[in-house]
Amino acid sequence: MKLKDGAMKIAKLKIKRDRPTRLGHPWIFSGAIESVSSEPERGETVLVTSFSGDPLGYGAWSPASQIRIRMWTSSVNEPIDDTFFQHRVTTALAIREGMNERFDTNALRLINAEADGLPGVTVDRYGDVLVGQFTTAGAERYKQVIVQTLMQQTDAVACYERSDADGRMREGLEVSNGLLAGVLPRMPIIIRESNVRYGVNIVSGHKTGFYLDQRENRRLIASYAKGRTVLNAFSYTGGFGVAAQVAGASAVTHIDLSEMALEQAKQNTELNGGMADEAARFLQGNAFQLLREFRDRSQTFGLVVLDPPKFADTKSQTMKALRGYKDINLLGIKLVESGGLLATFSCSGAVDPRMFRMVVAEAAHDAGRTVRILHELRQAPDHIEALTFPEGLYLKGLLCIVE
Repeated sequence: MKLKDGAMKIAKLKIKRDRPTRLGHPWIFSGAIESVSSEPERGETVLVTSFSGDPLGYGAWSPASQIRIRMWTSSVNEPIDDTFFQHRVTTALAIREGMNERFDTNALRLINAEADGLPGVTVDRYGDVLVGQFTTAGAERYKQVIVQTLMQQTDAVACYERSDADGRMREGLEVSNGLLAGVLPRMPIIIRESNVRYGVNIVSGHKTGFYLDQRENRRLIASYAKGRTVLNAFSYTGGFGVAAQVAGASAVTHIDLSEMALEQAKQNTELNGGMADEAARFLQGNAFQLLREFRDRSQTFGLVVLDPPKFADTKSQTMKALRGYKDINLLGIKLVESGGLLATFSCSGAVDPRMFRMVVAEAAHDAGRTVRILHELRQAPDHIEALTFPEGLYLKGLLCIVE
């Protein structure tokens, strides 16, 4: 982190390119940087200054990424050392104190990257096990102290790493999966959301194993499911459909491309008391294609849930993503019986809530249906957001009544 003369390496921003940093946005793109006093190592802490030399804080250097610096702090009086990361972890845990009781669950997000002042660090808790993703150069550099602090400050028995997201490769980092601390219990881990239970495989599942960001949305949507037939498209391991099952849905159809995910969905169905064979269906295949087949057979459902994977990783992919969201919502709306419900989501950060509402409105128009919004949905509260980082609102959804 130091030059030979003891001075910290300095990244100077271009003229008039420092305003986002002054306002607290944690990302500095390569095009905003005028010069660097000396080339930093990957993940090394640099002092960021304005063009005129005003100190703006410290950040982690990412030489392979378009996001060249991710800010740790805007305070130049806050050294970036082990104590800094220990404090950030302690603060993140304190924010979530009591959330497991409040949300009646044993599974929570403990660290939510930029929103918790730790860009690239995501940590979820499933029962007694922590699962971490370290997707940036700075996060990788300080991974050990973050994990040690988490293990010391929680009663977790293990911490497992799932740093296999595409973002890590864009940072010039290799995939890194495996046990970081403790002893891993047998899979799956059973988690609880109120009276619904799910088996989670943190080793082979998506992301860190489960989509905890949808917890409160699962609860809300399930409250409308009693007596309805439910189509759970992009079901993964059954989340929305199993919650609807427990709430009294008359039938649930799960659709996913992954045979492994559907097998876990079957196990989660049985874990919650099961359903009659004809009431629970598990269809493997492309959701777009299967929804078209339902449409062509004039089959309808009382509740359709559309929770597709991310359609856009970057702003350059936004238009393609919007077309995908319109297509799937057009199909979904056509499959809702009159007076039925549509729950639809986007987890693409490049698609903002206004864009998403517009796309659903266009799909409703093309379907010739009247669609009214009952609830506007977002990620669960443990997935906190920072006012200075609007990109942190990545999950948006609508629960609608379709006539």
